[in-house]
Parts: sequence; structure tokens; C-alpha cells
Amino acid sequence: MTVKTDLKKELGLYAPRRGRFEVVTVPPLRYLMVDGHGDPNTSDEYRDAVQTIFPLAYALKFLSKRSLDRDYTVMPLEALWWADDMAAFTSARNKSQWRWTVLNLVPDWITDAHVEEATATVRSKGGAPRLDELRVETLDEGLSVQILHVGSYDDEAPVLAELHDVFIPEAGLRMTGRHHEIYLSDARRTAQEKLRTILRQPVSRVD
Repeated sequence: MTVKTDLKKELGLYAPRRGRFEVVTVPPLRYLMVDGHGDPNTSDEYRDAVQTIFPLAYALKFLSKRSLDRDYTVMPLEALWWADDMAAFTSARNKSQWRWTVLNLVPDWITDAHVEEATATVRSKGGAPRLDELRVETLDEGLSVQILHVGSYDDEAPVLAELHDVFIPEAGLRMTGRHHEIYLSDARRTAQEKLRTILRQPVSRVD
């Protein structure tokens, strides 16, 4: 009998408490990645990235179950976000200036050869418009601060301002990496006020 792995439970990083900043250590993790820029609500790049990353994620899951007898739950959509002027992301919310990398976590037993095989399968079926731009890369965030935000994405700004300007400096930390979001809810089927999103910021200790 094939045992199904739930990476969310194994990693212990996907259940932060609402309204409470937590300092965690994130191990190096491998992700499917697609880069882009622009407003995620209107950008064809963003839509195409999501429509590419999930077919490959599921192809890898089925390959793993079939060939390795190791099944697992496909992880939720994640993304890194930044802007040349970070105010465009936090307070001004000028989405046209946003840059992003769409992510999907894969288990550590998935090799580059598995990715190549799954990519060939997805390509043969069509419908993954940015497949040639997709890559697999290890993200090593290390020490990070995260919090569970419940509500619309546009309501994140005050939380991010408190994180960046109050909690991090008062904890003797400084920001080191890109803002990371983990989407626990399906935005197509969930009311905005009920969306559950993990907000994560890599940090380092101030000497």
C-alpha cells in the first residue's frame, strides 16, 4: 500500500497562528519556479505561469506514485514578490511595478530526471504556455518571520508595515530575502475576507 506524504505536516511551517509573528528556520527546499512581472490580477504572464506550474506539479506527483511508489499531496501555490521600490509593494500597492516568482514545492526525492520526464509528458498534452521558462531551484531562506493573514490580499499592507517597520527591527533582525506568500486558500472559490495566506520574510540577526 502506497503511503501518501503530506509535506505541509512534515515540514511544520504551514500552520502559523493568525495575528502572531513567529520566528522560524526554513530548510533549503526545492521548488518549481516561473518568473514574471506585473499585476497578478491582469497579467497574462502570471496567469500563464500558474497554468504551467500546476500541470507539471501533478505530472510529478503521478510519476512519483507510479514509478517510485511514493505518493504525496501537491503543495499549494506560493510566490516571491518584490519591486525596485518596495513601497510599491507594501504601502502604495502599485501592482504594475511588482516582480514575482511563482513557486510550487516538490519533495526532495524528485530528481532532475523526474522533472525532465514529467515535463515531456506535460508538453505532449499542451496547455502549459510557459513550460520552456519553468525551472527547478533550491530556495534557502533560513531564519524567517511569518504570520497567517486572513482576509483579502490588498489588506496585507498594514500587516507588512508592522512586520517590516516594527517587529523585525525590535527583534534585532533585518530583512535579507524576498517577501514570500503561501496561498492556503483557492482564491477562485473563497470569499476574499476568508482567504488564508502565510506571509513570510527571510531575516538575519543584527550583529
